[in-house]
Formats: sequence, structure tokens, C-alpha cells
Amino acid sequence: MQTSALVPYARLPRTYHDRHVLTSTVDAFGAAHWLLVERAPERGGDRHPYDALVVSVEDDGGVEVTELSALRARFPHLDRLPDGGFVVASARARRADADGSQVQVFDALGRETWSFTVGDAIEHLLADPSGALWVGHFDENPAGIRRWSATGELRWSSGGVPGAGWIMDCYALNVSDSVAWACPYSDFPLLEIRPDRPVRVRANTVRGATAVAVHEGRVAFFGGYGDEEDRIAYGELTDTAVEPTGAALLTRPDGRPIGRRRVVARGTRIHVQDEPFTEWTVWDLSG
Repeated sequence: MQTSALVPYARLPRTYHDRHVLTSTVDAFGAAHWLLVERAPERGGDRHPYDALVVSVEDDGGVEVTELSALRARFPHLDRLPDGGFVVASARARRADADGSQVQVFDALGRETWSFTVGDAIEHLLADPSGALWVGHFDENPAGIRRWSATGELRWSSGGVPGAGWIMDCYALNVSDSVAWACPYSDFPLLEIRPDRPVRVRANTVRGATAVAVHEGRVAFFGGYGDEEDRIAYGELTDTAVEPTGAALLTRPDGRPIGRRRVVARGTRIHVQDEPFTEWTVWDLSG
């Protein structure tokens, strides 16, 4: 199988390499962000509210640092909002259900402004350019995919999708502009989601992808089961299906295999970060 190499995208400044990376992401506008604490949390222990830094690297290389106080998320998701604030959400809602603090919203100065709950088992949390929050759940929560305002108002829910059934496990989610693309278990259809229209469903034969990118009638799926973990599968979009056109093996920029990774899909791009989680790389379908 032919190979395709990731390209370096953004690096955490060395000044902060002595801190522990809780999570990291790339936002809807292309900036990379790291949520950092002084040391790794203890395994199995409850985490009391803690302070953290968000280090942001803009697409022009500029660096910004935001201090966040009294975070409660033990397994956090992070994203930046269009106004410069941040949202931090706990993947698990069991401890936060009582006080509605699973999701914390901070302004650009790092002050908490809102908190609310979106439900247990968050697999993906991505803010779109309008500030809406798209949440994809894994299989311990049958909510599927939902869209929330940044103040906790439910704006859209996948529910039962004609042609795809009930969305039980959102494997892949891509949020860019006003469109979301998803690839859920177990038949892995490609869903084109526009909140003001019915969901468009395309049959798909690629199984187990954890990210999807779309560009001008073409699609690429990254990931899969077993030895297809680093596969990029290409396809063409028809009205009702994804027609396979080929595949490649995605590698690090130096050609080595990708290690344990985080993946964020935005429009035409699939961003990949592997251990030690200090650098983002990118693969662009439009390129």
C-alpha cells in the first residue's frame, strides 16, 4: 500500500514541556490549544477543582496563554469559542449530574461564565465558528449527536435518522463552518448534518474510521480496526453513497508509524497528535 505523510502543524513551546498535557485540540479557525497542569493526576483518585493553563498557538505562530481556575473535568475535552473564551467538558457526567457542572465555559480572561450538563460518555466535543457546541457520544449514552449553545441550550439532536437508524456511537465527527459530518457505528454511514435540513445519509463500506475529511465531492476516512488503524481510505460522494477510490497508509512526517494518538477533523483537514502530545501534524484532503 502506498504511504502518505503527515505534515508538521503546531508545536507546544518548550517552555511548557515540563507540564502535563491533559488534552489538546485544534479549533474551527485553525489554532492549536493545550490544556496543561503541573503534574499528571493520580490514577483512580477523585480530582478536586484544579487550576490549569491553556497554551494557544495561532496559525501565524503567535502564542497566547490563558489561566483557568477551578476546573472540575477529570477526563476533559477542550475547545476555543469564537469570542476567545474556552469550553472544558468532562467526558463522564456521573459526578457532575448533581450540580450541572460537566461543561464549564470561560471567557477570554479565563473567568467561568456558564456551566451545564450535556450527558455522559462524550467522545467528541467541537465548537463551530458560530460558537455552537457539537457533542458526539460513545456507546454508553444513546444520545448520539447533539448540538448545544454555549449557554447549555439544546439546539439539535440526531435521534432516529431515516436511513441510518438510531445513532448509538459516534466514531468520527468533523465540524467546520455550518456543516457537521459524522460516521457512526455500526453500519458507518456518512452523515451530512445541517441543522436546518434533514440529515443526508450516504451508504459507506469503510468500517471503524475515527476521523473523516470532505472536499468538493471527495471524502477521506482515517483509521479502522486492527492493522487498518493508520489507513486513509478515499472515496467519491454520490447522492446516496460513498464510492471507494483507493487507500493509503498515513505516517508521521518522518515516515514512522503513528503512535497512540488524538485526532481532530476540521473540514478538509485531519489533525493528528501522538505521544508525547506536544506537536500537532496535519493531512489535508484539498492538498
